[in-house]
Amino acid sequence: MNISSKPSSSGGAAQNFVAVLVGFIVCLAGPPALAEKEAFTPEHIARLKSVTSVKMAPDGQYIAYTVSVPRTPFVDDSGKPWTELHVVDRQASSRPFVTGKGALSGVQWTPDGKGISFLAKRGDDKKNALYVIPIDGGEARRVLSAETGVGSYTWSPDSLRVAYLAKPKEDGDKKKLKEKGFDAEVVEEDMRLVGVWIARIDDDEARPSMLALDGSASALHWSPTGSHLAVALAPSALIDDTYMARKLHVIDADSAKVVARFDNPGKLGKVAWSPDGNHLAVLSAEDLNDPSAGRLMVASMGKSTLTDILPNFMGAVHDIAWQDADTIMFLTGEGVWTTMQKIDIDGQGRKTLVPNGELILSALSVSSDGQSAALRVNTGLHPNEVYMMSHGEAVPTRRTDTNPWLADMRFAKQEAVKFKARDGMMIEGVLYHPLDEEAGQRYPLILAVHGGPEAHESCGWRTDYSRPGQLGAARGFAVMYINYRGSTGRGVAFSKLGQADYGGAEFDDLVDAVSHLVEIGLVEKERVGVTGGSYGGYAAAWCATKLSEHFAASVMFVGISDQISKFGTTDIPKESYLVHARMRPWDDWQFFLERSPVYHIKNCRTPILIMHGKNDPRVHPGQSMEMYRYLKTLNQSPVRLVFFPGEGHGNRKSCSRYDYSLRMLRWFEHYLKGPGGDPPTGDLDYKKSAWTGEDVEEEAD
Repeated sequence: MNISSKPSSSGGAAQNFVAVLVGFIVCLAGPPALAEKEAFTPEHIARLKSVTSVKMAPDGQYIAYTVSVPRTPFVDDSGKPWTELHVVDRQASSRPFVTGKGALSGVQWTPDGKGISFLAKRGDDKKNALYVIPIDGGEARRVLSAETGVGSYTWSPDSLRVAYLAKPKEDGDKKKLKEKGFDAEVVEEDMRLVGVWIARIDDDEARPSMLALDGSASALHWSPTGSHLAVALAPSALIDDTYMARKLHVIDADSAKVVARFDNPGKLGKVAWSPDGNHLAVLSAEDLNDPSAGRLMVASMGKSTLTDILPNFMGAVHDIAWQDADTIMFLTGEGVWTTMQKIDIDGQGRKTLVPNGELILSALSVSSDGQSAALRVNTGLHPNEVYMMSHGEAVPTRRTDTNPWLADMRFAKQEAVKFKARDGMMIEGVLYHPLDEEAGQRYPLILAVHGGPEAHESCGWRTDYSRPGQLGAARGFAVMYINYRGSTGRGVAFSKLGQADYGGAEFDDLVDAVSHLVEIGLVEKERVGVTGGSYGGYAAAWCATKLSEHFAASVMFVGISDQISKFGTTDIPKESYLVHARMRPWDDWQFFLERSPVYHIKNCRTPILIMHGKNDPRVHPGQSMEMYRYLKTLNQSPVRLVFFPGEGHGNRKSCSRYDYSLRMLRWFEHYLKGPGGDPPTGDLDYKKSAWTGEDVEEEAD
């Protein structure tokens, strides 16, 4: 591989997956199963660590990376994972820089490469502050704090100033009234706009100043020339406006004058300056109705337009970095695979650097000279780790081993799948075979449905607290992840196929996936379960009601049961209209009613376990309460509802995640492999001894 030279002709993604029209492609076969190796359990899943970010040093000699470390049930207080900061060099020697029971985010290298900056609450901090730790040793030093906390930030090229996002402090009178009990909330009117502030960090007496900008800021990037800031501004601080109404602006860093405004259509993703400050690489939606920001566009200073340099690309771009002033490196999702490519800013000279294969590339960071790249990579054998690739190397090489105990685990065979849906549409997915599969035997199936639906599954690590993967395979299930129509990774047109058709052809694809696995002799038709979260939770509810005859068990997580009330309680009604329903309830009440699982409640014969975060702002927990109350009152199929206090749209706390894994697995084992009938008891055996060596029952005595 050559990541610095310009190709003489354009290239493209490798075609080995596209060439196969129907059937299986092995994307990763596990190592030989040895008797002394262990099969996955919920306890294994609960202690998985993962690399969450990678940042290449300007000189290409080091990679700073963060690791998500789950808290230990029964040992630590339940809460979000801890975050650690480590640095690994080119020889794969890694050093811990910030560890222990804490959280940090926003890791960057200082422009001179001498330090690593990050956001954290340390010592007497009440809000996030900005810290810098020297690369050659020493303690982290706080360089910036703000009364309302330091949000996303960016360094000036000379390292003397920091631009950051923060809300203005609360009005003093209002604060005093709240302290007296006058704490009424005016919905969506009391929100303070997020401002852009600039502070000098070489002068303790200097006071940060907030730039006078029109809108609420949510992204910030200082130009390499030092004269400009790229800022994403939305009309309000509402999440819906952040999703659908952000526009990219370039402002003068000293005067705050807007010098350019780019009318990016719809959703806005990552933004990156070219090294000479003349261009911006932008990930954007193709149009207002595009579900994701997966188009690679270029903006030129002095112009107000964005140019799509990969028009009609049949995939999605999910990360970008400049190699030099004329060349952009980028990562793509193409079906269940990923690639690393490069392209000139005029759309010429496209070249594939890392073709699709077993490495699933999820993040990219490049050195100042463009000769070395840090990558976050997962495979079927491990969650995200740090990989590195330099000029002259053919493939990225692994630099970290965050979960060394995985070497002692048994892995089920995992492979990519293609099949034809009933209308001839080719659908893709990822299949886990049962761990100890025997030829000619049929197995129960867990069909896992991703959320969004603007997302897709890649053929890498697909196992976590709510996604059964290797855990389900270890218990004798086949597990299938499906990229139904409406998923990303196959071009904009494919990602729009589910629009204005809630629960229609998109979920017929789920039934067709089951039929395919039955036809090839792997799955027993009467023992099929389904699970998913968010839009996948909607699928789990739809499969338990409208499509009940096809599914023997369902686990619904933060899912939708009533499309009418969902629209009225979500924090993303604008996004729901523009990229999902393409209409509002009052445009067609009957459509929204009939595309609601509760409308088909009398058809339900599928035992369903419903779980939901009690503080979910995206899909109101009332959606799960509705589903439960309808089914409980009808009383013709088993149902259980579990709320997780303090959790939102997905579980973050260690105990909530562990609890979820146990309940999901037990529900499927009871109804797909066990006696069925009445639900298992609502109490769980949390296996305290697995974490502490103590026995729960003995402690109780």
